[in-house]
Amino acid sequence: MLRRLMVLLILSATTGCGFHLQGSAPLPPTFHATRVMASDRYTDFHRALVESLTAAGAVVTESGDVGAVVEVMDDQPSQRVLSVSASNTPTEYEVYYAIRYRVLLNGKEVIAPSRLELSRDYSFDTTAILAKEQEQATIRLALARELAGLVMRRLAAIQP
Repeated sequence: MLRRLMVLLILSATTGCGFHLQGSAPLPPTFHATRVMASDRYTDFHRALVESLTAAGAVVTESGDVGAVVEVMDDQPSQRVLSVSASNTPTEYEVYYAIRYRVLLNGKEVIAPSRLELSRDYSFDTTAILAKEQEQATIRLALARELAGLVMRRLAAIQP
């Protein structure tokens, strides 16, 4: 009985404050058939962007008649050393992911070449190299998904 009361209390509190799941923003109708052009189709960002477009209702195709083209001109994940120890070994890294893209609707450029970059830092421990490599890969994937989300919000804001 107490459990049901707690669930009811939580539900009423979250609905009363206006909470709702974000979901995916609806895309303009010209994005129904979309082509994603990139020099490398196997990057984390490319996969995340295609997944996001598909989740928003777009049909991503490589050929045929399309209304929208998202051209990924640059897709660069990397990392750099932030700090080193007294023995000159890295103790902290910054993982960053930079993309450059543009958007064409029916052959007309609606988003000029734009650059987006996100970064996260993490501590490094030489005794846990495999775990830290996995942490770096996880951070890189999270940054790619975040960048795809930023691009999707910009696509949803386009007024055709």
